[in-house]
Amino acid sequence: MLETAEVESPPKSSPNGGLRTTAIVVLAVAAAAAGLYFGRGFFVPIVFAMMLNALLRPVVRRLERLRLPTGWAAAIVVLAIIGLLGGAGFALSAPLQYWIQEAPGRFSAAGEKLDRIRKPFEQVTEVAAKIEHATQPPTTQPAKEVVPAPASGAPRLADRFVGVTTKLVTGLVEVLLLLYLLLAAGDLFVRKLIKIIPLWQDKKAAEDVVEQSQHAVMRYLLIMLTINTGQGLIVGLVMWWLKMPSPLLWGLFTIVLEFIPYLGATVMVGLLAIIAFATFDNMSHILAAPGSYLLITTLQNNVVSPLLYGQHLKLNPVAVLIGVLLWWFLWGIPGAFLAVPIIATIKIIADHSETLAPVGELLGD
Repeated sequence: MLETAEVESPPKSSPNGGLRTTAIVVLAVAAAAAGLYFGRGFFVPIVFAMMLNALLRPVVRRLERLRLPTGWAAAIVVLAIIGLLGGAGFALSAPLQYWIQEAPGRFSAAGEKLDRIRKPFEQVTEVAAKIEHATQPPTTQPAKEVVPAPASGAPRLADRFVGVTTKLVTGLVEVLLLLYLLLAAGDLFVRKLIKIIPLWQDKKAAEDVVEQSQHAVMRYLLIMLTINTGQGLIVGLVMWWLKMPSPLLWGLFTIVLEFIPYLGATVMVGLLAIIAFATFDNMSHILAAPGSYLLITTLQNNVVSPLLYGQHLKLNPVAVLIGVLLWWFLWGIPGAFLAVPIIATIKIIADHSETLAPVGELLGD
């Protein structure tokens, strides 16, 4: 007689195992977020330096073709950056000083105008409260203790600016030093990364990921700088035509803040509305400044940017906004500036990994 072969059923996955895996992933993500948050002073200069390294690596390679040593080429690039920053700071020192001196008065004037507008509404509210109080039966209430207003100990705007400038200079020195070391090292970091990967196929994937990431970051920064410079020039001319104070600074603020998707434009519209409200009395003139900026940035986002970007760096707008908010929460303003390059790099890595393929699909447009 033939014995019937027993077919073993495949082992069933335990639900506790799935929950355990999910819990481990959640804990790992929470630990990584906590590390990024508390270690932002360590990570931010490194990421900035790596981003600038991707942007300036082609310049160093061109200098190397002129038979310059890599260290000398890197030094020339870094010194050129220092010269450009110094020249820009010298050219903008007078407008910035005027802005710092005039800003408190502008905000105070805007507050006084808002008080004049708010008084009629407060009077209506007070009359309504009196009527409501008159209709209620009288009750004896203990006398309220008058608490003196706390003395204002807030530092002046100039003191805050000095503190922020000191931190900015310190961070800039760190970034420039790291940038020089990365540029002078050439492709050493990439070679070390590929060397520690044992399989040739993985090495090829690592080369593709590094090359595409550097190209994506470089292309993003160059296109954004071109777009923001043109937009800043237009905004400066429009603010000058509208007789807004310091039109040069409005153009500079546009170039810098437009590197932060969505949030930068929101900050610009708010600042323009406040300064215009404090400067002009005609409501149409007040609305012209933020309205014109809103029109310019809308045309830029919907017409100019799609034409220049083409099919490159196609990212989901919702994912970009969530990413900007996330990195802003983790690293503050530097995180908001670095959000898009980080998201683009994560997408490229996810596109080359089967495990992270859903992440790449989520970040893609």
